[in-house]
Amino acid sequence: MHDLGGPEMDAGANLAPVASHPPERPRSTFARWFDSWMRSLGMALVLFVLIHTCLVEAFTIPSGSMERTLLAGDYLFVNKAVYGAQIPGTHARLPAFETPRRGDVMVFVPPMDPDLNYVKRLVGLQGDTVEMRAGRLRVNGARVTEPYVQRVDPTHDVTDSEFNWQRAYFVGAPDDPHRLHPTRDNWGPLVVPAGKYFVLGDNRDNSLDSRYWGFVDAGAVKGRPMVVYFSYDRETHDALPWLTDIRWNRLGSIVH
Repeated sequence: MHDLGGPEMDAGANLAPVASHPPERPRSTFARWFDSWMRSLGMALVLFVLIHTCLVEAFTIPSGSMERTLLAGDYLFVNKAVYGAQIPGTHARLPAFETPRRGDVMVFVPPMDPDLNYVKRLVGLQGDTVEMRAGRLRVNGARVTEPYVQRVDPTHDVTDSEFNWQRAYFVGAPDDPHRLHPTRDNWGPLVVPAGKYFVLGDNRDNSLDSRYWGFVDAGAVKGRPMVVYFSYDRETHDALPWLTDIRWNRLGSIVH
């Protein structure tokens, strides 16, 4: 039978010396600290990317279109997970916890500029009929109570060529003047298409919203504001307005 092991060693043969390695030098305290610090930094960076991408993102309010709910100079934490955060580099979204509801304040990418973020209030879901008469919003024929709305110039109704997009979605009588000449405070009725939302600013007389540029695509919604974590008055001209003109009463306020 063939031996499947190695060749036998002659008992009288001299054994070759076994090479020995010098003992490993212990790492210095600084090296151990630096390695631990880098590991912690890497983990923190991964967590930051995950949170920023999928859970919470910070936004700032640049204008007064949502006064009194949100003021220019408010800094917000926005819940991106609630409606299903978009996976970076794709059009896919993570599972949502809720679907947008009428009355929600939400952050979205407007249809005319993919590099901007807007915040408005959702007033019309897909299939809803929305209209306004004398500045009063109606949804599906019923007047909506809006205690959050601010009117700064209610007697000065205006028209604009930007309103003309509404004609394609008008469902009233063909000779209705609101179809031919929609205005800021008198327009519709319009039916919100599938996969779209109709949004308005709370500062109703000073807001560029769906009345001007149309519907918001459902895939453009980024999240729902949660809390104001910082706020300062941008109208002041102090040397350090972000420090000396802080609106302390707004810090930590919930957005609704």
